Amino acid sequence: MKKTKLPVIFFIISFFTIGTAYATEHHSGHGGGSGGGGGSTAGTCGKPHLGNFMPPHLATIAPEGEFSFRVFNIDKPEQIAVTVKKMPVEITAEYKNPFYLIKGKMPASLVNTAARINIKVSAKSPHCEAENGWLLKIAGE
Repeated sequence: MKKTKLPVIFFIISFFTIGTAYATEHHSGHGGGSGGGGGSTAGTCGKPHLGNFMPPHLATIAPEGEFSFRVFNIDKPEQIAVTVKKMPVEITAEYKNPFYLIKGKMPASLVNTAARINIKVSAKSPHCEAENGWLLKIAGE
């Protein structure tokens, strides 16, 4: 009678061990949800949202033409960097609850070409950063 119980006990123990290993494998790395201390800051920030690009994508503008866009979910406009053909562009920011309206001008050296406006919003955490942009055509003088 002792010999028949041994395989049953072995089966039960191995069943629970395999179940625990499966659960560990498929639940590792989830971060434990919200509320716990010591977790990642990825869930604590709202990723910046860029939109309302004006003039619209592929529009033709005059040399030194103005452009604008909106940025949601940032603390301060100093987090925003704008470049056109790798040239930094000076911007102005106006807070219009719940977003910042950002305005800039195309560099004077860009005439009769196309150029992408590149926007980068920096943050302490890479999960809270954003990049976007759009292409505009610049007319000749």
